[in-house]
Amino acid sequence: MPLHLQFGTDDLLRCRFALSPLCETHEAVRTLRRTERHSYHLPWLRRIHAAVADLDLTPLWLLMPQTGYTPDFLGPPPATAGGPPGRGVTRAARLDGDFSDELDQVRRTDPSLARRELIRSLASTPGAAESARGQAMLEDPARTVQELADLTERAWEALLAPDWPRLRDLLEADIAHRSRQLAEAGLERLFADLHPRLSWREGTLSIRTSYRGLQVQELRGRGVLLMPSVFVWPDVVSGFAPPWQPAVLYPARGVGGLWQQPTKDSAQALARLLGANRAAVLGELDEPASTTALAARMGLAPSSVSAHLSALRDTGLLTSRRVHHQVLYERTPLGIALLAGGAQA
Repeated sequence: MPLHLQFGTDDLLRCRFALSPLCETHEAVRTLRRTERHSYHLPWLRRIHAAVADLDLTPLWLLMPQTGYTPDFLGPPPATAGGPPGRGVTRAARLDGDFSDELDQVRRTDPSLARRELIRSLASTPGAAESARGQAMLEDPARTVQELADLTERAWEALLAPDWPRLRDLLEADIAHRSRQLAEAGLERLFADLHPRLSWREGTLSIRTSYRGLQVQELRGRGVLLMPSVFVWPDVVSGFAPPWQPAVLYPARGVGGLWQQPTKDSAQALARLLGANRAAVLGELDEPASTTALAARMGLAPSSVSAHLSALRDTGLLTSRRVHHQVLYERTPLGIALLAGGAQA
């Protein structure tokens, strides 16, 4: 049955995009148990197999029922939107700080709120609340919060931290694409393209879910957080009841090519396909950059780099956006997949 999110005027003004390494960590933990989701993620699963063997994820899995409620305090919606690092903030510092800040918020969860959400989550799995582990969680919710935060941190380090720059590139590229879509065609077009289970009509966003019964939620000025995800595929997920800001997690574009590794000959093949200089320009864009910055870094004339960037953008491998006085270029999901060896020359 569908979940209906009813928008008012203020809600339309408070829709925003965000990234959450914390939420992605929990979606990655879910993916480990969902074999039907493994087709895109098999290379990643093989690589992390040893690390997963050293983790006991049972406490998190107990609170992640296949159909039911997962405590919102485990992955509260991020307070600020995702995007490129600001002036004076390095990319590495921004990435590390994001997860740490989110985890600190989890650790500060009010035990009474945690207990209410734990009760609701455990009720989704028959016998969970009566089990020894469930009883221990409910008897000391303050300790439970800290233990779950510690386990989440270990899961982050083992499952996602080494790959987060790569994941973030793909998620940011999705946000750049959706932002242009919103600017060009409005919310109706944006929602229609996010996922087949989403529909927009007369101020209501409807999400077809596996829950039984009709659910209606008036947003009342809170708006909606739109969060691309690598691991939520093939589903779309809506979460966060009051007091949290509602969120919709949807599959990011380009997930199919995310884990494909370059072959020994892929760099040469890419150069044959695009030309050596254009392939080099595409390879240099590990983070958004301007024509001037790329030209200085590569030792090429700005006019030459500009021509290569325009050609790559026109073929859908790059996107561009203006930030203050400069235009920044970044890879699209197609560009990421092509660079990773996902396309055949």
